[in-house]
Amino acid sequence: MFAVHLLAFHFTKLKEDQIKKVDRYLYPLRLSDDVLLDVMARFQAEMVKGLGRDTNPTATVKMLPSFVRSLPDGSEKGEFLAVDLGGSQFRAHQVKVFDDGRQSSQLESKSYPTPKEVTQGNGAELFDYIADCLSDFMETRNLKNKKLPLGFTFSFPCRQTKLEEGVLLAWTKHFRVRGVQDTDVVSSLRRALQKHQDIDVDVLALVNDTVGTMMTCGYDDQRCEVGLIIGTGTNACYMEEMRHISLVEGDEGRMCINTEWGAFGDDGALDDLRTEFDRELDLGSLNPGKQLFEKMISSLYLGELVRLILLKMTKEGLLFNGKVSTALLTKGKIEMKHVSAMEKYKEGLSNTKEILTGLNLFPSEEDCVAVQHVCTIVSFRSANLCAAALAAILTRLRENKKLLRMRTTVGIDGGLYKTHPKFAKRLHKAVRRLVPTCDVRFLLSAGGSGRGARRRLDAALAPFLLPPGTLREVRDKMRAELEYGLKREAQGKATVKMLPTYVCGTPDGTEKGKFLALDLGGTNFRVLLVKIKSGRRRSVQMYNKIFAIPLEIMQGTGEELFDHIVQCIAEFLEYMGIKGARLPLGFTFSFPCRQASIDKGTLVGWTKGFKATDCEGEDVVDMLREAIRRRNEFDLDIVAVVNDTVGTMMTCGYEDPNCEIGLIAGTGSNVCYMEDMKNIEIVEGNEGKMCINTEWGAFGDNGCIDYIRTKYDREVDEGSLNPGKQRYEKMTSGMYLGEIVRQILIDLTKQGLLFRGHISESLRKRGIFETKFLSQIESDRLALLQVRRILQQLGLDSTCDDSIIVKEVCGVVSTRAARLCGAGLAAVVEKKRENRGVERLQITVGVDGTLYKLHPHFSTVLRETVKELAPQCDVTFMLSEDGSGKGAALITAVAKRLHNVGQK
Repeated sequence: MFAVHLLAFHFTKLKEDQIKKVDRYLYPLRLSDDVLLDVMARFQAEMVKGLGRDTNPTATVKMLPSFVRSLPDGSEKGEFLAVDLGGSQFRAHQVKVFDDGRQSSQLESKSYPTPKEVTQGNGAELFDYIADCLSDFMETRNLKNKKLPLGFTFSFPCRQTKLEEGVLLAWTKHFRVRGVQDTDVVSSLRRALQKHQDIDVDVLALVNDTVGTMMTCGYDDQRCEVGLIIGTGTNACYMEEMRHISLVEGDEGRMCINTEWGAFGDDGALDDLRTEFDRELDLGSLNPGKQLFEKMISSLYLGELVRLILLKMTKEGLLFNGKVSTALLTKGKIEMKHVSAMEKYKEGLSNTKEILTGLNLFPSEEDCVAVQHVCTIVSFRSANLCAAALAAILTRLRENKKLLRMRTTVGIDGGLYKTHPKFAKRLHKAVRRLVPTCDVRFLLSAGGSGRGARRRLDAALAPFLLPPGTLREVRDKMRAELEYGLKREAQGKATVKMLPTYVCGTPDGTEKGKFLALDLGGTNFRVLLVKIKSGRRRSVQMYNKIFAIPLEIMQGTGEELFDHIVQCIAEFLEYMGIKGARLPLGFTFSFPCRQASIDKGTLVGWTKGFKATDCEGEDVVDMLREAIRRRNEFDLDIVAVVNDTVGTMMTCGYEDPNCEIGLIAGTGSNVCYMEDMKNIEIVEGNEGKMCINTEWGAFGDNGCIDYIRTKYDREVDEGSLNPGKQRYEKMTSGMYLGEIVRQILIDLTKQGLLFRGHISESLRKRGIFETKFLSQIESDRLALLQVRRILQQLGLDSTCDDSIIVKEVCGVVSTRAARLCGAGLAAVVEKKRENRGVERLQITVGVDGTLYKLHPHFSTVLRETVKELAPQCDVTFMLSEDGSGKGAALITAVAKRLHNVGQK
């Protein structure tokens, strides 16, 4: 065993030594973030130069106008042909775009080889070959009898004066076709097509492959305004403001600019970053001194760069015992596919050893470690340089829009991005480090996993985006339910119960004394001692202790629950040294109760996860008194049973006499308000006011808002402890929002839009996604990497792209909750305005609950919605200070005061 450990230690040490040796040798290829920011600034300067009429002729980054002036808007339809020249294969496509309201499309393709005699022959042969391939494709697809428009994707720098014309500036990649440079390639293609009398094709557009990538992804995601190719070649395009493009007439709107960034550095701007290996590679290329940036980052050159490094290291005796093999001397022998395979670290050194042995290099383990690290440094530099230039484009877009923070999508294609095991992740990380003010989504172009992704995501989230008209309908339906619940004939039938609380006054400042308060409404239970002083030194002092309520108690028997409560009270009285005092007590019981008086409350039904048996239909005050008698240790004067919402209103009413509404937006959701006695048919008397506990969480249990419930709401409801009940609460309260998010994430993962299509065990667990995570994820101060960390803590192995989607999902769920809550509250304040008979109402709403207090946007959206839906009401929102505890004591104090007044 010792020998095994010794061997492992030796290998680890050997690996570390080799990596350090390679790091020292290749130090110039390792670029710090400061260097990358400098590259970013240099590229920004080149962009400005390329856009200027006077400076463009000498600019290396040509910034070519594409005459593509807009992105797809979903109205496109028809049948089209496309041909694509620029990579190692030539491709022909048939595209059908359907007018079915869902932006559906169908793509059929066929690939053809691009032999050397074509890519390095003469122009006539090249365009004849393209026409022959297209004719063959149309025959196989049975299209020769149709007249179809054609888009020509030509992945080389062209100067365009209109969409269907392009003069080739220079060949790039491995193409060297004679007689084409400085000619219009569309005219050449048309001449070749005219030789085929059996096909009728109209060439309507010349498109760079980068622009095509942006447009393809723009069809799926309308935020896509950047295209990036990183494969055999590399390039980027983006939507630029017309007012900045001096080369084209007009100032209105935008146009896509094809940067042709491969030539960045051709004027020496990157000479300080180019190594001896870059210079040697350039000298041996088909176009020395040109496309220098492309030669540092594209897959066509990275394998050759690795070969040159390994050759020099071997000559210096650092690799392969100094033996230079034929493979190391042969140009192009090491390809990008070798580099990618050798960087698969999960497979250890086996891939590296197999590849090197296949090249007759016969490596030691030391050699394998070193070669693997060389590959990593070379591909890492490629990703970093690509990120720096892309960050410059993103910064320009953000500045054009005058935004402090921008959200955008980059459409991306290319073999290096798609097939290299680490490149995509390295690129994403570097971009987000360099431009932290941009939330960037990377969307893989057609043929990759990105096809249709945005459309499917939008379809999943669309039902959560409630327009103003729908919110007004919800407000009006809530108002109707409030009115109905107050009527005598509605008792037993109304879903919004409108329960009288027998709280007939708010604090007037004369309340004083010592009071006990109990607070039961969630997974914790509190006992409080509250001391109230009146007069000029009016104050409220509180002492409390929190006790947990285990799940087995929450869902056990009623007797077990109330015995547990009394045990907690006994511990608190002992702790405070007041076990012998018979103090007045207010019992905050945050569940729907039907009250016959202030100290009698019959439980209508459990909510919030409680399921204790033998409680529903029973008087909870009697159950508490019986539990106190069973324990036989102390006695209490139970004056009032209180809902937490009423307690919230009373707490704020102690500070502001204008507070006549209480709102809870936390684990549960509820509202109470002071109603005119004349409107409460189920209680005798017409004078004064009484607080009504609406229990609005059950709004919609009669199906009146089913049309706005989504399939995710139904799944959450069906999996809850009370299916079919508290439907409004399940759409608006903190207890359920996380679960709604989880259901959406599962659906998106099944569609392959998240977590690489893998539903982890964590995601399958009900309740894993607590609402506190929504609050954290939606924080404006939280970067995407921190969001990713939260998801990883939840066992969700996410990318930064996943983080963007999760953040969006959380946003639509919490925004809908706040807007629905606001629509309900607008109904209550409008009712108050009409009760008072005033044209304009000024009123205060006392608010409590973690969702309102801790979520970064909920309170703002709620306030804005109330203002929008109740424009004749000036509503002040006041945060409650412990409505459940202090409020219960104040209700008890007010009840005692009113009782004493009544006796006198």
